[in-house]
Amino acid sequence: MRVAILDMYEGAENQGMRCIREILNQFAEMHQLDLHREEFDVRVKQETPGMDFDIYISSGGPGSPLESEGSDWETVYFRWLKQVEHFNNQDSNIIKKQVFFICHSFQLICRHYNIAAVTKRKSTSFGVFPIHYLAEANNEPIFDGLRDPFYAVDSRDYQVTQPNHNRIQELGASILAIEKARPHVPLERAIMAVRFNDHMIGTQFHPEADAIGMSLHLQTADKKKTVIENYGHDKWASMIDQLNDPDKIMHTYAHILPNFLHTAINKMQLVAV
Repeated sequence: MRVAILDMYEGAENQGMRCIREILNQFAEMHQLDLHREEFDVRVKQETPGMDFDIYISSGGPGSPLESEGSDWETVYFRWLKQVEHFNNQDSNIIKKQVFFICHSFQLICRHYNIAAVTKRKSTSFGVFPIHYLAEANNEPIFDGLRDPFYAVDSRDYQVTQPNHNRIQELGASILAIEKARPHVPLERAIMAVRFNDHMIGTQFHPEADAIGMSLHLQTADKKKTVIENYGHDKWASMIDQLNDPDKIMHTYAHILPNFLHTAINKMQLVAV
């Protein structure tokens, strides 16, 4: 199994890349797979993978998913996306490329496909929050084994809202999940997961977030100080409690990306007729 990770962090300190690597390593060990992994620095070095990979995971990252429009690295990134689309559209390519987009990447793809509005939030969403299924998620394999709602780590200044239903139907896409319902707040709920087509899916939350690693990270002196200064002590304490709850982030970590990998491998199997 050949996996390409598109690193969208622009050199910023992050936990996302570590978490993605660990999920891949754990999955390969559990299933006794020979896994080859390569990483591509999209935003700094303008690197993108070729078509010699089976699975692509495009990470989260900092900054605005709007201000980068037309930049050199975005041009390179969407050229790679077009290559994947072209490959998957060829009937002669029986085994298709499978792609997962996380947070910043998800917002870029939603903007690129024009399936919804991508805008700046009134305030940063940071913490552990419930995610709610929509009807289209009932038969979605990446959610197998998860409850409704399930819990996920959210860290973003931007949001995807106001779905363009005509465009979604045209693409054959489907909205799978939205953020927590808050009837007392007169704001539209953000779209949190979309299946773009049979081979591409993404989430606006971080399914790769590792509860134990992130808990330890948040308890380091520097990170604790930063979170408390920006969000308050109650937010920091709440995140530690929820990260340590086995029914929340640990459960999501153990299901969504592993389910995606498992489904991708099943699609790679050629069945003799």
